[in-house]
Amino acid sequence: MPQTPETIPPSYLVSIGYDGDRKKCFLRFYDPSTHRIHFWFDDSDHKPYCYSKQSAEALQKIDAVVRNPGFDHFEGGLRFDALRSQQVKVTKIVAKDPLTIGGKPTGSIRDSITAWEADIKYVENYIYDRGLEPGMMYEYKNKRLTQTRYELPDQVVKELERLMPDEATDYKELAREWTRLLECPVPQYRRVAVDIEVYQQVETRIPDPELAEHPVICVSLVGSDGASRVLLLRRQGVPEGEAQLPASARLEFYDTEQDLLVALFRAFLEYPFIVTFNGDDFDLKYLYHRAQRLGFRNEEIPIEMGRDVAFLKYGVHIDLYKFFFNRSIQIYAFGQKYRENTLNAVGEALVNSAKLEIDSVSTAPYRELAAYCYRDSQIVLNLTSFNDDLVMKLMTALSRISYMTLDDVSRQGVSGWIRSIMFCHHRKLGYLIPRKDEILEVKGQTATEAVIKGKKYKGAIVVEPKPGVHFNVAVLDFASLYPSIIKIWNLGYETVRCPHEECKTNVIPGTPHWYCGKKSGLESLLIGSLRDLRVKRYKLKSKDRTLPPPLQGWYKVVSDALKVVLNASYGVFGADNFALYCPPVAEATAAVGRHVITQAIQKSQELGLEVFYGDTDSIFLGGQDADSLSKLIEWSRDQLKMELEIDKNYRYLALSSRKKNYFGVLPDGNVDIKGLTGKKRHIPEFLHAAFYQMVANLSQVKSLEDIGTAKARITDIVKECYLKLRNKEFSLEELAFSMMMSRTPEKYTKTTPQHVKAARQLEQAGTEMKPGDIVSFVKVRGEAGVKPVQLARIEEVDIEKYIEYIRGTFEQVLDSLGVEWEDLAGVKKLETFFSG
Repeated sequence: MPQTPETIPPSYLVSIGYDGDRKKCFLRFYDPSTHRIHFWFDDSDHKPYCYSKQSAEALQKIDAVVRNPGFDHFEGGLRFDALRSQQVKVTKIVAKDPLTIGGKPTGSIRDSITAWEADIKYVENYIYDRGLEPGMMYEYKNKRLTQTRYELPDQVVKELERLMPDEATDYKELAREWTRLLECPVPQYRRVAVDIEVYQQVETRIPDPELAEHPVICVSLVGSDGASRVLLLRRQGVPEGEAQLPASARLEFYDTEQDLLVALFRAFLEYPFIVTFNGDDFDLKYLYHRAQRLGFRNEEIPIEMGRDVAFLKYGVHIDLYKFFFNRSIQIYAFGQKYRENTLNAVGEALVNSAKLEIDSVSTAPYRELAAYCYRDSQIVLNLTSFNDDLVMKLMTALSRISYMTLDDVSRQGVSGWIRSIMFCHHRKLGYLIPRKDEILEVKGQTATEAVIKGKKYKGAIVVEPKPGVHFNVAVLDFASLYPSIIKIWNLGYETVRCPHEECKTNVIPGTPHWYCGKKSGLESLLIGSLRDLRVKRYKLKSKDRTLPPPLQGWYKVVSDALKVVLNASYGVFGADNFALYCPPVAEATAAVGRHVITQAIQKSQELGLEVFYGDTDSIFLGGQDADSLSKLIEWSRDQLKMELEIDKNYRYLALSSRKKNYFGVLPDGNVDIKGLTGKKRHIPEFLHAAFYQMVANLSQVKSLEDIGTAKARITDIVKECYLKLRNKEFSLEELAFSMMMSRTPEKYTKTTPQHVKAARQLEQAGTEMKPGDIVSFVKVRGEAGVKPVQLARIEEVDIEKYIEYIRGTFEQVLDSLGVEWEDLAGVKKLETFFSG
């Protein structure tokens, strides 16, 4: 294991670990000048702990605590109980190791008594208690670790003061701290992307990384420094091949697998960051177990396996699979450009690079195998380097505001980031972090009835649409609606249903809840300050073309990072797996959202603006009266304290009678599509193509007179689609639905979706199915109703089912154009319409 060096030059804190033998945390620092990782071991004698509300005298009588071999000592103290708005006496239970607090199957303190803060990972506790800032710079000299503190330029400080002149002092200080973290430069991380190929006896079965029974036959390493290597295992009878690789890619042949792995493990030591796509579950996991199987000593293997994470002993492992699988990242950072979380899908969507095709990994000629493996690594590296290292910068920004290390933030979901933000600031303020059951006991459950089945409370308002085609429509959005509500209405677990009698008159509309008027809640301060920084500073700067491109690009990264966090800041409090789960907070936020949009619609009508539709945070208005729109925006700012802004203008908007289903054509002819079946990527290609043919026709409509022509063209598209279906002119691939497996088929126990039925048929035919696999299937006649494309015949296809899909896809749009399906297709049956 590495040692703390004599000195560490200014370096970025990127990772933290725990050494069980030394019973100490250690920090990993990235030195941007030498591109090395430096290790520093804790010198403060910090120990794991949790809290109890029992006295030390009472706890002394509990054998499960004091006789626990890992128990160290008690400390008395005071913490602020934000739930009850009072100071409370607590006893700090200090242990010799983290597992004594919690994590062991039996015998941990948290399983023996009611404890507070016992579920927090020790390394996170260490970050909070030491006031560490992951992603920021530190140096070590004269036996002292100190932060190389980045100070904001005076002009930025003045700008912040100008942006929020009327805010409270603690709010301004928090905004300055966020800005300090976000303005600090980000280094260029030296890294290498790694991919491995394993010999497969059965091509359709993925080798088991736990057993690691088969040899590693190829490994590719593509570095950010321009160096590329492909390591190949020589095998009898394998031809050289003809595939071309880049001139920079060096082919290396090894006579034994042991020699190949030795070379690979040496390469691991040359780079501070190893990047993989699903390396936690396969590549590094397989390498670890394979090396063990081949007799490598533990000290010869640079990989360590955690419960579900592959760590590096001397570097940092970033697994992009988990980062891109993050739904918030997919939606808010990358605009849902990819749907499946496979390397091929993400690579095609974001870096315009797809995997190579190969018939068989095990029998491919050397150069073909090398090219295939190299391409995978190249895609992985490109995913971290496109748009000026966007992904690495985004991870760093998220690391800084969430107080989580780079490797942790890449693996955790947005609720984990928000939890860490909240916990860190609880510690800074001396708050006792409440237990989840305690929050529910004090704050209670929800009071409104959900409209959507399965939800716990009434959600956002959706105004009835006015069906038809509407020209010159303005869409106005409330900027960051829910984060704005949390700030302005002072919503959080400590402030909703606060204990102050005088606050009970501060009623939250549409609920029996109230908010605190005596003290700003932590959630309100944290979410509100992040929201204001995004809306008032970073969002604007990300669009400022007068700035140097690298700086404008960084502001875009920051704006996107804040957007990811802010868009989840309301929902987490209504998610029962969130550490600070408080249903009344989520319910109150949604209720104020309904109140705000209802008020805005009433004001719009008072100003003579026609309201066509409203959904959550948007209202669709007749956009010809610019003066009235300006008055509405000003009224919202003054009366609601909310920023209402024009998001877009449509040349025309087509609304069906269904909520959340519309398409709008922008002045440049581009089309926005919401909720329509034809847009969804899992639908068959023939239907997808027909839908976008229809959209292309509708984008040409410029006046009411053009609608008739568009209707005639749509009729032709439907007719052609129907006839080709009846005549079986579409291939199975064109008829296939494609859906991703989120887990293995046997884990679907309550219900069996159609793609899972098809997956089980593939398994019975000898194909292994795993999470992330895409299943392509067609609708067939018979009891099963579906068949995977690989096993189906065109004669089995259930034509009537597909006709239902044609109808469902086009009917949504025809409805908005005022055309009934029966008018188009004939009231008896579709054949009648097309018989001539």
